[in-house]
Amino acid sequence: MRSLALLLGVKAACILLVSSLSGTGAVNNSGRWWGIVNVASSSNLLTNSKNVQLVLDPSLALLSRRQRRLIRQNPGILHAIAAGLHTAIKECKWQFRNRRWNCPTTHSPAVFGKIVNRGCRETAFVFAITSAGVTHAVARSCSEGAIESCTCDYRRRGPGGPDWHWGGCSDNVDFGRMFSREFVDSSERGRDLRYLTNLHNNEAGRMTVASEMRQECKCHGMSGSCTVRTCWMRLPSFRTVGDFLKDRFDGASRVVYANKGSNRASNRADPQHLEPENPAHKPPSAMDLVYFEKSPNFCSYNGKTGTLGTSGRTCNSSSPGLDGCELLCCGRGFKTRTESVTERCHCTFHWCCHVSCLNCTSTRTLHQCL
Repeated sequence: MRSLALLLGVKAACILLVSSLSGTGAVNNSGRWWGIVNVASSSNLLTNSKNVQLVLDPSLALLSRRQRRLIRQNPGILHAIAAGLHTAIKECKWQFRNRRWNCPTTHSPAVFGKIVNRGCRETAFVFAITSAGVTHAVARSCSEGAIESCTCDYRRRGPGGPDWHWGGCSDNVDFGRMFSREFVDSSERGRDLRYLTNLHNNEAGRMTVASEMRQECKCHGMSGSCTVRTCWMRLPSFRTVGDFLKDRFDGASRVVYANKGSNRASNRADPQHLEPENPAHKPPSAMDLVYFEKSPNFCSYNGKTGTLGTSGRTCNSSSPGLDGCELLCCGRGFKTRTESVTERCHCTFHWCCHVSCLNCTSTRTLHQCL
């Protein structure tokens, strides 16, 4: 009996040890919340008496206690988070559609696969674009009245110039940034280089959204004249955000952790301690993307690094760029095939009210990497 109790005790201790190691490691926790994008749907969203979305049951295990508390404190915000993630994933795939790494995703909780366990350029972009997606979606939802705890940004009021004044409903990007910082950054643990680079790239994504805010105006006056204008601040399109971050990806800075000036007494890690690996390079700005290790070889499948390879990818045989068969196929060559495609064409609108179209068949030539 005593030996059985001892065995059960050892087993329980092992389970606790494994769970604690898997739950506290920075690698395992980073981006864990992204998994809600695969389970957030109308069928599993719990609502309150006002039919405002609160939490989703199957994905609670993917969120930290602090993240779940933030969702409870901000009814309606869960839908914005999921929408922001969907937008970020879609934009990531579009920006890298012609690259060897084309932002592959899965339907498992590890949405972006093993790339998030690394510290390369691609990892930096994933963290920046997802943080920007949450910021953008939450800020827009505030101005649409979809979140109970925030509204439009009404701080800009009164005359703004000789022929215009502030008014309307400005997108609440400050609330979006604040919530994104609280929610997204809370999944990071540790005080190492990975922790610092993830936080830096998260903030770079948020700052990109805020820096691209634009002023919109509406004219008022007799017969359509623009005697007076009412203006407000509007979020950029997310394509604008994606284009900016893609440029930052191309010029990302490789960094190391600088020990000089660290506060050992308080054991605090400061993102400003990141410095370029090459001393001749200038320090990265707050909006630059940073990384600390070389990207893996995306040419071939590798289960260890999680790379899928480019075999079977469609390439452009006439392009000398990254989407060309020579570069995308990594010199392995490509195969060519033709296929018949039937599409609707010569559509005509008939009053009232239907559209009639013909079916047109064409032959398309496809090139695929070997």
